[in-house]
Amino acid sequence: MSGQEPKYKAVVNWVMENINGGGLKPGSRLPSENELSRQFGLSRQTIRHAIDLLEQQKLVSRVRGSGTYVGGGEKGGRRERYMNIAVISTYVDSYIFPPVLRGIERVLSKEGYTTQIAFTGNKISREQEILSSLIDKDLIDGLIVEPAKSALPNPNLHYYEELKERHVPVLFFNTFYPSLDMPCVSMNDVQVGRKAVEYLVKAGHRRIGGIFKCDDGQGRLRYEGYVQGMLGSSLKLKDKDVVWMDTEAMLEMEQWSDYLFHRLEDCTALVCYNDEVAYILSGICEKRGIKIPQELSIISIDNSDLATLADVHITSFPYPMEALGRMAAENMVKMIENPYFDGNYLFDSEVIERDSVKWL
Repeated sequence: MSGQEPKYKAVVNWVMENINGGGLKPGSRLPSENELSRQFGLSRQTIRHAIDLLEQQKLVSRVRGSGTYVGGGEKGGRRERYMNIAVISTYVDSYIFPPVLRGIERVLSKEGYTTQIAFTGNKISREQEILSSLIDKDLIDGLIVEPAKSALPNPNLHYYEELKERHVPVLFFNTFYPSLDMPCVSMNDVQVGRKAVEYLVKAGHRRIGGIFKCDDGQGRLRYEGYVQGMLGSSLKLKDKDVVWMDTEAMLEMEQWSDYLFHRLEDCTALVCYNDEVAYILSGICEKRGIKIPQELSIISIDNSDLATLADVHITSFPYPMEALGRMAAENMVKMIENPYFDGNYLFDSEVIERDSVKWL
């Protein structure tokens, strides 16, 4: 008997194995003591001892009157409410943020919250200043944030971890930092990138290129969808047919357009990162005498006003701007009320057909 494992270890091992294997996720409620007692054929006293040990290791936490949950944080969240939620975005003048903010503000004001807004200009240094100030003042109940340069290594991640330690919920919108386990409300960028390729394939195109942003997560995910669409349609991926650019290069596309069209000269169709890229590209094509869609078809994402300002109106996938803002605000309120609420949400999108795609 001396070598026999204590009975309570069966419960401890079962919980740890399910946490590590994903069967029990953070915030998941464990079966009750009675249920575990029946499951393992052990007394409630033994079950209680196992839960005590798991709680000491901060693997679970008890909530009086509710149950035992995976995770060591306090379910009650912060002790004091300020009825103030901070919202951080990249650009104040982008065509996406004003409708998003409108959706956020309408929900939060209805719930009695004030909204504190700041802009990073998509600069890491400015993001650092804003986050540091928010932490120093410590007067917010939650943070809704669009990350800066989200596809690149970021030195500010410890600020987000600090907010989490203080039980201030953080919700990203549009995209996220992959190394942070925090929720995000966004378009399903992978799915939309795939759908864009599938639409062009349906139109008869086989040499399909793409222009994507390399310094934000949406560009990376839309490219992932592009790859899925190409492989799913049994088309060859050619590195030459994909052009990557950062935020600054996007605004200077005309200056490096010789290189752009040298790379994409064999393509009959392009997936553009967003409407801004498609609009700038259409203007460059006009100056070069390249006819859209007769010589080059383009498809884009956002369905903003820019899609209809070009001489040839651009086929595009709508971005759920105001709806995204509402969802982000609704999920933030739920996260404040229940720290275990999963704030993630992905929006689908269906193409709006216009004149920029030639059917072969």
